[in-house]
This record gives sequence, structure tokens and C-alpha cells, in this order.
Amino acid sequence: MAAAIEYKNISKSYGSNVVLKDFSLTLEKGEFITIIGSSGCGKTTILKMVNGLISPDSGDILINGRSIRNQDLIRLRRGIGYAIQGSVLFPHMTVEQNISYVPNLINKKEKQKTRTAVSKWLQTVGLDEELKERYPSELSGGQQQRVGIARALAASPEILLMDEPFGAVDEITRGQLQIELRQIYEETRITILFVTHDISEALKLGTRVLVMDQGKILQYGSPEELLCNPSTPFVKQLVHKTRRT
Repeated sequence: MAAAIEYKNISKSYGSNVVLKDFSLTLEKGEFITIIGSSGCGKTTILKMVNGLISPDSGDILINGRSIRNQDLIRLRRGIGYAIQGSVLFPHMTVEQNISYVPNLINKKEKQKTRTAVSKWLQTVGLDEELKERYPSELSGGQQQRVGIARALAASPEILLMDEPFGAVDEITRGQLQIELRQIYEETRITILFVTHDISEALKLGTRVLVMDQGKILQYGSPEELLCNPSTPFVKQLVHKTRRT
């Protein structure tokens, strides 16, 4: 497979706190990569570096073989979906306006193309068309999160970044969203980077799981590899939690 994202000798510090040091990893196109690790291990940092929200102190990041240093970050971000915990929708915009925000910037005068995209993704994330005219405050937490996912996917990006997107919803809704997201992945084969603090979620969703601790890669492999051959005591303890639940 071709590389979707390459981290090359990345280092990043916040003041005296070294988060990443000489971090290198290649992520292949079409993988669903879940990222898990201890608090402060650098998982959100490496996620936000993909769309330039955080810049490394040294090293380089390549998207589809091109360094992001040489790219227009605004254009880059329009081509990368981004969904975070709580969805963070524009409160003054309707559901339709939220989902169509980036497609409108890309399609410009092709309004029908954008309307078609909105309808498609509403249906894909399990929302009724009648919700299009509602505002975020009129939606449940699960509905807001679905709109956030639809907005992230509306421009048909090649890469989708997700930072604990289901952390603010109840357990039942979380399970439903996990199933729907996995179905979307199976249909689109988009490259997904998904940060979570839940090892069960990481193993359930990911085709590959990245385990980090103190800015270092402890293991990167399939869920089966982590369960059958944990590489360190930390990983072994982590996956052991799933066997007790």
C-alpha cells in the first residue's frame, strides 16, 4: 500500500515538557488507525500535526508523499476531515449549513452538488432529512455528534482525523456511533486516525492500533497482534483490561 501519512523524526516540546522525540511512523492509505496511550503521551499532538494545527519543533510530516511545509494549510485542512469530542458545531448555523460549510467553499456556485452531499451524509450517519433546518441546540448529544461526523466527511476527504469523538455521549449512543463509523469506513475506505482512551474501542474499531507512552511507540499492529503478542508489559496490562470486561 502507498503511504497516506509519514512522520519523519518528529520532535515536539511544550516548554520543558518533551512530548515527542525523534518520532517516526508511516501510516498506509485505507487503514483505520486507532491511537491509545497514557495521558500526555503525545497522541493528540501527532493527530493535530497532520492538518497543521500543531507544528513540530523539528522533523517533517508528509501527506501523500508531500511535505505539509510546502502546502497551503487552509487548502490542506479543507481536504482533511476533523471531528472532535462534542462535535463543536457552529451554534448559529442549521444542520444543513454546518454540514455544507466546507463543500460550499470547494464547490462555490455548484449548489446542487453541495445539497446532494448534505443529503448523502445525513443518511449515512443515520439522521432524518427533516433535521436539516434545526440548530445544534435543538439536537440531542448523539445527533450533534452525528452532524459533526457528517460535516467532517461532507467534502469527501481522503483522511479523517477524530479526537475522542464519542467521549461526551452515553454508552448506548457510543456503541451505535461506533457501529456506524465502522460501516462508513467499510464503504469508503478512507484513512482514519482515531484517538481514544478506551482500549476496547481501539481494538473494536481499528484495523491497526498504535499504542504510545511518553511520546514513544510501544506497539503498532493489528488488534489480533496486540491481544496475542503484546510487545511490552504496558501493552499487556492495557489489553488485559478488555479480557476482564
